[in-house]
Amino acid sequence: MDSLQHTPRHTASQRLRRQPGFTLIEAAATLAILAVLACGAAPSFHGLIERQRLAGLAAQLATDVQFTRSESILRNEALRLSFYSEAWGSCYVVHSGARNQCACTAGSSEATCIEDATQIKTVRVPTSAGASVQANVSSILFDPLHGTSTPTGTLRVRSPAVGSIHHVVNVLGRVRTCSPDGPAPAIPGYRVC
Repeated sequence: MDSLQHTPRHTASQRLRRQPGFTLIEAAATLAILAVLACGAAPSFHGLIERQRLAGLAAQLATDVQFTRSESILRNEALRLSFYSEAWGSCYVVHSGARNQCACTAGSSEATCIEDATQIKTVRVPTSAGASVQANVSSILFDPLHGTSTPTGTLRVRSPAVGSIHHVVNVLGRVRTCSPDGPAPAIPGYRVC
């Protein structure tokens, strides 16, 4: 019987001590550390979301400038990109006719146009979106024959929390995009203007 090995008997408490795993205290400490890290990351994550919203609205505006220009040439009709700012927010409208023939109204998703003006596209940005669209001109007219724009202008997509992105529209209807450095820092990924 010498060839048989003797295995010592373990009590239930000894077996529990040998099992790998976490104690309740270790798990609570890990959760506390993760909670502190999550609270520290939340503000930067919120800023990232706001920057993405701003960049999306700016990209849509730049696309709509080019859309207005190409649609003017396609229709062989002078078209406008007009900007409006109201108490409920801001909007811009692609339309035919004079600037004062179309307007954005509260509670309506489409612009209201009178006389011979035709609304083609309306983009509304309510104040609840945390951003606005502004311009140093009230309207830009695109010529169908040459594809030019009159007058030139700077279109600004602004967010008080993040900063702004500018689109400079030249006489040929082309857009140059940049982000000003001050009072808020320039938006990463854009040329500083």
